[in-house]
Amino acid sequence: MSDQQPGYGVPGPSDPWGTPMSPPSVTPAPAAAAAPTPAPRRGLGLLGTVLVATVVAAVVGAFAGLAGYVVGRSVDDRQVAQTSTVTSSGGSSESGASTPLRPLTSGSVAEIADRTLPAVVSILVEGQEEAGSGSGFVIRPNGYILTNNHVVDVANGDGTLTVVFSDGEQAEGTIVGTNVSYDLAVVKVDRRGLPTLDLGDSAQVRVGDPAVAIGAPLGLDGTVTSGIVSALDRPVTAGESQDDVSFINAIQTDAAINPGNSGGPLLDSDGAVIGVNSAIATLAIGGEAGNIGLGFAIPSNSAKRIADEIIATGRSRTPLLGVQLDNAYVDGGARVSTVTAGSAADEAGLEPGDVIIRVDDRSINDATELVVTVRSYAPGDSIVVGYERNGQDREATLVLGDDSQEG
Repeated sequence: MSDQQPGYGVPGPSDPWGTPMSPPSVTPAPAAAAAPTPAPRRGLGLLGTVLVATVVAAVVGAFAGLAGYVVGRSVDDRQVAQTSTVTSSGGSSESGASTPLRPLTSGSVAEIADRTLPAVVSILVEGQEEAGSGSGFVIRPNGYILTNNHVVDVANGDGTLTVVFSDGEQAEGTIVGTNVSYDLAVVKVDRRGLPTLDLGDSAQVRVGDPAVAIGAPLGLDGTVTSGIVSALDRPVTAGESQDDVSFINAIQTDAAINPGNSGGPLLDSDGAVIGVNSAIATLAIGGEAGNIGLGFAIPSNSAKRIADEIIATGRSRTPLLGVQLDNAYVDGGARVSTVTAGSAADEAGLEPGDVIIRVDDRSINDATELVVTVRSYAPGDSIVVGYERNGQDREATLVLGDDSQEG
């Protein structure tokens, strides 16, 4: 079996709204000198070369430009899981009598884990030449499971999926549908009455809120880690090619996330899912990715919409703005190169050369931030776009289209 070696993170000939884009530079900024930026960035900042790896099990090094960061993706290698062992000396007392478990405090990490672990699964994936593993969680009692697209894409086609439940039971899984743009997938098993996790409202999450991550890092299923929400609206990109690029308007957490956590839930203090764990940042270059307290999750509001659409129709929609962006532009904002005829941008009066600097109340510092911001909305949503034209500030209200309207 060979490790995957994706090349990462840049939009190719099509932008996330279905129109051509010029690829941005993928050269990381030198570690000794920060890259010059004319405006504050919301992305993965100015600290030199950092690897951001999506966290399934065959850990791979991958490189893509995001303000000097390298964005990668990895699929848990089942050999890693097989060689990761934990031994226990047992828990009985000298007399052989078991000690009663202490009561759980409501809202504690232990209580959240006890309540939610039965709904979290491991996903073993086998393709023609590759195998891997990741995590997922049950969202409907009749067998629907949410995970990352990059967890299951090895099995798309002639591969197989095996879902392993917290009690060790296994079931064959089938892929209901995927959305590469959001790095999400829904898997179905033939089971009824399964415990589920509730998808919470990620719009209510605040920096500093408690966060609990559950998954199977390095194949160690049922692993629970905790921390806080470290940041919101963090632009993260990952992808293997121009046809496999995901843009995440991520929730950042310092809860320990490692390869194998991909697709698992990030929970709030009520045990509701606020995000789907998808990526980590690491200082490792060319080696295996590991936790350094910078994990990224897809917000639950986006995940819920995508999952509901996939379950209902087998596919999901991605919102379209309808512009080509100049990714070489570095003067702050996202400069429009061309506008697609008949698109939302065209109908709103946007023109080539306009520099988009704001969407609703969010400032836009570069093309990537515009992409992830638009992705945080749904097709049909109305947004206010602030832009500069010939040195003058303007605004336009438009209704986002979707990729089902293409072709």
